[in-house]
Amino acid sequence: MSAPLPPASLDGLLPALPVPLFVLRGDQMVFTNVALRTLLGLRDDELPTLLEFCARFGPEERAWMEPMCQALARGEPPPDQPAWVRVHGADGRTHLLSPLTAPGRVPEEQLVLLLDAEGGDAVRTLSTMLVSTSAELLRCRDEASVLELAVEAVHRQGFYVSVMLLEGDSLRYGPMRQEPESLAAAERLYGQGVHEVRLHRSGMPHLTDVLTRRKAVFHPDAFSMVRRLLLPEVADSIQRIYAPGSRALDAPIFVGDEPYGVLAVQSTTLTPANAGPLELFAQLIGGALENVRHHRAAEARLAEVSRLQNELVASERLTALGEAAGVVAHEVRNPLGAILNTVAVLKREPRLGPAGASAVEMLEEEAIRLEDIVRDLLDAVRPLEPRPRPVSLGELVHRALGQLQGRPDLPSPRVLFDEAPDVPELPGDETLLQLAVTHLVRNAIQASPSGGTVRVAVRRVPEGVSLGVEDEGPGIAGLDPQRVFEPFFLTRANGRGLGLAIVRRVVHAHGGKVRAGARPEGGARFELVLPL
Repeated sequence: MSAPLPPASLDGLLPALPVPLFVLRGDQMVFTNVALRTLLGLRDDELPTLLEFCARFGPEERAWMEPMCQALARGEPPPDQPAWVRVHGADGRTHLLSPLTAPGRVPEEQLVLLLDAEGGDAVRTLSTMLVSTSAELLRCRDEASVLELAVEAVHRQGFYVSVMLLEGDSLRYGPMRQEPESLAAAERLYGQGVHEVRLHRSGMPHLTDVLTRRKAVFHPDAFSMVRRLLLPEVADSIQRIYAPGSRALDAPIFVGDEPYGVLAVQSTTLTPANAGPLELFAQLIGGALENVRHHRAAEARLAEVSRLQNELVASERLTALGEAAGVVAHEVRNPLGAILNTVAVLKREPRLGPAGASAVEMLEEEAIRLEDIVRDLLDAVRPLEPRPRPVSLGELVHRALGQLQGRPDLPSPRVLFDEAPDVPELPGDETLLQLAVTHLVRNAIQASPSGGTVRVAVRRVPEGVSLGVEDEGPGIAGLDPQRVFEPFFLTRANGRGLGLAIVRRVVHAHGGKVRAGARPEGGARFELVLPL
């Protein structure tokens, strides 16, 4: 608490010192300077006793400081160790001060200076914040969360804070905690949102210097820097809103070896001692951002491995399916041809009778159904080599509806077809696209209940031309939307699991996309999008 100061004559210096101080003679203050009177709200002629001054201490410190003050009043030397006390000031704030004593002008007097210890306390507080926040930062899984958590942590320490993000040769404002009035004034003057403003690096040399040197920089006069860098109107607005004596600190944020941005902090309580903790905190922010990118890269690699595995499985399955389809086509089609030829002969036989004619008709239906299955199987595995020419997707839908509506083996839902007038023709293989459209519409009709509605729409979309088909069937809720396009994946008990697989193969062969999902009202929605 004590330090050797020379007992030189300080009569001309003491009143002008900006540090609160008093001269003590016994228990009575015999001199106070302007800084102390301002701190405590004393009149010029008011000279309190030492115990009256101790009443300004925080209750948790009064118990141990009062005996020390009594010893000081008796002229006993104070303990030779640093001490900090919290004093309630006239401004309503609690100030952290460190008393320093020295001999006065005469032996019975002591000079007591109250040094500002807020800086040391702020350093300890910031260090605690670093420890508590660092673990939270490392748990973030996206960059926005890292930055939001970081600025909120700094703001909770009583600072205004912004993150300036580096984008090429420009800087822009990222997450921030600033005075709302200041932000509103800046947006009025710039004519756009603060986050949309781009500031060229050449106009922010102090930030460029921070990133080049990779060191935090303390600005003792924040307003002089603001006036130097910003529009006069913006600078004047900021100076009117923020407290006089504001200081600033800029700390670089690097992700790996690449500059990412700057952590910009402002406050009247900011000191050079804060530079170390805030610079370390900026490094922690960079580490957390790098951690997010590592996680993102790992997830992307995992997704790529999963995709390649799925493609490999699908390729192997398709190869096996192709071999099986070749055997089926060879072993089944020839007998089927013979059966259908026999059916044609029997249908011309006049001696069949009603029972025989019914049996022949059933035989023909089943043979045709089996032939359809073989054809679908071959369509699902055969190589596709589209021969593009201009095709109207709406015309393909009309043809599919003409083929499917009224068939006795299909339900008869109400079909609503809506084609936008601005849909252009697209380049595609008409035969293959007709196959895909027919399967997609047939799938919806087969899934629909009696009296249900199937909605078909053709639209121009940013990616090209879209065909959307909705039904009111059981839907695909709870199913993986991509698995429904796999061969032999059944969505109905009486399905084949080939139609949607054919749709996907045809669309992918044309460079398009297929999507599937559940309708909120019930049923399913399928969409294919083909590029122009």
